[in-house]
Amino acid sequence: MTPGPDLQQLIDTIREDAASDDVLDQLGTAAGTINELTNTSDAALGYFVDRARGAGKSWVEISAVLGVSKQAAHKRFADSWTAQPALDRYTPRTKAVLTGAKEVARGMNHPFIGTEHLLLALFSQPESLATRVLIGRGITEEAVAAAVAVQSPAKAAGAPRDVEAALNADNPPYTRKAAHVLQGAVAEALVLGHNYVGTEHLLLAFYRDSASVATEVLTELGLDETAAWAAIRAILEEVTKDE
Repeated sequence: MTPGPDLQQLIDTIREDAASDDVLDQLGTAAGTINELTNTSDAALGYFVDRARGAGKSWVEISAVLGVSKQAAHKRFADSWTAQPALDRYTPRTKAVLTGAKEVARGMNHPFIGTEHLLLALFSQPESLATRVLIGRGITEEAVAAAVAVQSPAKAAGAPRDVEAALNADNPPYTRKAAHVLQGAVAEALVLGHNYVGTEHLLLAFYRDSASVATEVLTELGLDETAAWAAIRAILEEVTKDE
């Protein structure tokens, strides 16, 4: 296993980043650095838990590897997805996709926001990187809508029981899988070294659950995870060159 930085290396890095001999400046830099390391490590661990779940591993197996109880593992990595995702790092376009997903769900008379609604809502932002990738691969809104219509009724995982109340709600609840994607997008941003969450990260986060409607639709239409990563990296490189 590749060793991480030892304590002295971390201290030296923090002092260098602080660029000051003032102890309070150094303390503030240390607090920010440790917080970022904690977020990154949590996201990394969550990434591999996602992979294990996607491969069909049970919470019993996962908890045994992590050295915690099944209840503790489930609470940390599963129950957390049902909470309202933190959107402070989301770009305006990504937030617009979330608003659009709400309208897509209502248009389909669905009392929840699922991964299929998030995927369709990407087309409300035609200039976003994710949508440019989809269009570039010949994946149109019409094609996605047609594929969703076939799969969505049988895959409404996590939909609320009180359908009428949810339909009338100002903010329909996210399904567990959709909330999982929104949280996972933050981790995908960290993987790419980005301090924001764009539509490209949202697109990559769909693949964290191979059984979600969005992932199955994307794969069916010819964009599997490997192809998505390649396309995202290519378009990011293109954008960087243009700056």
